[in-house]
Amino acid sequence: MSTQHTYRVIVRGTFDGLSEESRTRLLAEVDAHGIGAMRFTEEGSLTYDRSLKHFSYRLAVVSDAADGEEMAGAIAEDRVETALAGLGHAHGELKSTVTDMDTMKINYKR
Repeated sequence: MSTQHTYRVIVRGTFDGLSEESRTRLLAEVDAHGIGAMRFTEEGSLTYDRSLKHFSYRLAVVSDAADGEEMAGAIAEDRVETALAGLGHAHGELKSTVTDMDTMKINYKR
């Protein structure tokens, strides 16, 4: 069995061609999806603002270290596409930023 690493992934995208139903639902929930809602969780946390242009998802992904950050990003993007499709929200291209929490160096103050 290979070593598992935990990755923090930020997936960014743009809403594209939202239906009126999606726009109405997103605007009704906008206060619950602001900066204060940002959390790295397995299911992901969606953040956006009233302009309904850009969004970001923050996810925690556990994956084989041998597969690397690229695989963690692909897993996260797949989760985001599935979540947005389930909610009926159309979007454009997704881009990911991945941080391997197991290799991250922390400088402690003495």
